[in-house]
Amino acid sequence: METAWLADLQALAETLNFSRAAEKRHITQPAFGRRIKSLEDWCGSDLVDRSTHRLKLTPAGEAMLEAANDIAARLERAGRDLAQMRAATSTVTFAATHALSFIFFPGWIQGLGHEASTMPIRLLSDNMNECERIMTEGRAQFLLCHDHQNSRIRLDRNAYRHVELASDRLIPVSGRDKHGHPLHSISEASDRAVPHLAFEETSGMGRILSSALSSGTRPLPLSTVFTSHLAMALKALAMEGKGIAWIPESLAADEMGPSGRLTSSGSADWAVDVKIVLIRPRARMTDIAENFWSLVQGKDWRSGR
Repeated sequence: METAWLADLQALAETLNFSRAAEKRHITQPAFGRRIKSLEDWCGSDLVDRSTHRLKLTPAGEAMLEAANDIAARLERAGRDLAQMRAATSTVTFAATHALSFIFFPGWIQGLGHEASTMPIRLLSDNMNECERIMTEGRAQFLLCHDHQNSRIRLDRNAYRHVELASDRLIPVSGRDKHGHPLHSISEASDRAVPHLAFEETSGMGRILSSALSSGTRPLPLSTVFTSHLAMALKALAMEGKGIAWIPESLAADEMGPSGRLTSSGSADWAVDVKIVLIRPRARMTDIAENFWSLVQGKDWRSGR
């Protein structure tokens, strides 16, 4: 039995006309009729009631049509699954937090050299909670994120390994007035609460800042006026003068110059040092992912070589 005969039966059931069904299948009507007859011979039953003016399927034909639809759906699903399997073995997939996806990731990939930059790459950009979920579900081979010693990433340390790629700092910034002075400053804390543009506490940055700022010896009265897991959103609102935001220095750098719209809103004591890390499973990955890891391992990140 040929699977094409099942598609012929589906076309005939849809059109209830041999001529239109043959046209739909891009073959002549005599050839189409022979293929339907061959399917009937294989089934050992008439599938089409030809005794009436209006063509219809017999009960056996209805049963065979249901089987044909089921087989076609299964084959389509199998085709999609195989395509996904092929893509998974030929693509390097990253889960990365939004902040690193925008600024760090493109230049880092280019810095790895021609071999890495020409690999098929898929980037899944999301908040830290979702990135951790993506990794535990096996939908990505690598996780690119910020890390801090007092705020651990929620992955089983025995199942994953990591490499430090770079250092960064979370710095308090604010919009500036026409004289270049911050519109909001941490020094205001002695007089009144400072409007705070905060990361959601469940986000990666939120976890880091909550841990780092709460461990300080000085009180820091903050009045949270906006929360988000997007560093870009906090940066934009800080530029508009809506409050203070702790954001990655790498993300703030383009607006911190003399002509920029951001300025430091606190001393270096309020900065939080963090690492940019790349995390992978300890279990062996696909060949292309292992090749990428070898490229990363061969780079001296501390010296920039």
